[in-house]
Amino acid sequence: MSTFLGMPAAPPRSPYGTGNLRGDRKFPEAAHDELRNEQLRRNLSRATRTIRTKRLGVTGELPDWERLRDAGSAIKTDTMNRLPELLEQLERKVTERGGTVHWARDGVEANEIVTRLIRATGSRDVIKVKSMATQEIGLNEHLEAAGITPYETDLAELIVQLADDKPSHILVPAIHRNRDEIRQIFLDEIPGVDPDLDNVPAHLAAAARAYLREKFMTTKVAVSGANFGIAETGTLTVVESEGNGRMCLTLPDTLITVMGIEKVLPRFQDLEVFLQLLPRSSTGERMNPYTSMWTGVTPGDGPQDFHLVLLDNGRTAALADTIGREALNCIRCSACLNVCPVYERAGGHAYGSTYPGPIGAVLTPQLAGMHAAKDDPNSSLPYASSLCGACFDACPVKIDIPSMLVELRHQHTEQSGTTAEKLAMKAAAGVMSRPKLFAAAQKAASLGRAAGGRDGTISRLPASLSGWSDSRDTAAPPKQSFRSWLASAEGAATMRAAAGEGAGRTAEEPEEEQ
Repeated sequence: MSTFLGMPAAPPRSPYGTGNLRGDRKFPEAAHDELRNEQLRRNLSRATRTIRTKRLGVTGELPDWERLRDAGSAIKTDTMNRLPELLEQLERKVTERGGTVHWARDGVEANEIVTRLIRATGSRDVIKVKSMATQEIGLNEHLEAAGITPYETDLAELIVQLADDKPSHILVPAIHRNRDEIRQIFLDEIPGVDPDLDNVPAHLAAAARAYLREKFMTTKVAVSGANFGIAETGTLTVVESEGNGRMCLTLPDTLITVMGIEKVLPRFQDLEVFLQLLPRSSTGERMNPYTSMWTGVTPGDGPQDFHLVLLDNGRTAALADTIGREALNCIRCSACLNVCPVYERAGGHAYGSTYPGPIGAVLTPQLAGMHAAKDDPNSSLPYASSLCGACFDACPVKIDIPSMLVELRHQHTEQSGTTAEKLAMKAAAGVMSRPKLFAAAQKAASLGRAAGGRDGTISRLPASLSGWSDSRDTAAPPKQSFRSWLASAEGAATMRAAAGEGAGRTAEEPEEEQ
């Protein structure tokens, strides 16, 4: 008697993330509309060119810049390899210092946790310091639906929020807006703003400061993100340039931090590397104007109730992909956006996701998948690149974005099922594997010369192939294929002459010295 235990099977796949990780349209369609916005293109070109120049200046000052990049890459790779144990260590250290740790499997669960914590305080308002994780899960929209008003305190995030807009850049969310637009937004949306407000940047900043100062002084609950979380000590870190983060992190009674699980670092000493890499790569500065760190709760100093929400939301799914997990090394510096020729022209909204640009093109499909529905917009993101490699050269932790884009294209092709392209390739393989059939196809193709113009090119191919001729010159078929020419008397004579010439050169070469 024997017992059949069954065939081994792969474990169930981790679920994808939820929230603002999928647009309404595919990238080519969205980008086509964005390219018509001349103001957007001017804004992007000017801003990205300025940041690129500054970054090159401050990174060129460091003789060990490449070694710093190597160190950053090594630390992040080690972190991903040990992520479960590091997260448990972080939880233990935060708890030891008086904080409370919550685990959120997806955006829905994270939103519910944060909303419950805010309601427990009795507050109906909350101030926020810039956090891409909360943008990713759509926290603001969830809070508003629950009757809680969130106030963004980063200037660019405030502009986006007041305009009921979406961020278009990791570092500069309102990069697509100019001074005149911002002035009008403030006049329309900020209560009591001076009606004579002009578009001078200092005056616009002063108007925002006056509006936010009252929120800082009266709101009892704050929500933050985190650039880094240190497993060794339980320390959380936020870097910013306006001081609004410092206000949010110190004045309220309750602080709730939402952090993606990939933001953890093993040791406090690791900040020595990343606090050099991040500001130089993001803003082109030697150091951030404000670097805030806090560890749990300190009696009588700062928030007395601290909660850390550790967000998965598809990150475990990305971690399980041996190639795609490298995308989790990203430290959100935006260097890849500022050098990308595609992003510079199309802008961030064309990507649909919270994460735009080259890193968004690889991270978003990893977090949310590419086949959630028919014609999933995320399936177009890996193709939103020229594969020029500038993003890899600029990345402070050396994420090989071009190689990952190619791999995602491969995965998309494999998962797409039967497509017209696959059928065409299968038919071509069948023809090319049969010499007689291939020869007949070549003869038939020569009839296509009739469609060629005087310049020897075909201006437009039939509908099924028009995508090729829309953006490329398509050469008309030659009068005679190479195989036909080689089999002809002319081809045979040419080959004999070439062989004779080669033999003559060999005979003229001097013998090698013994």
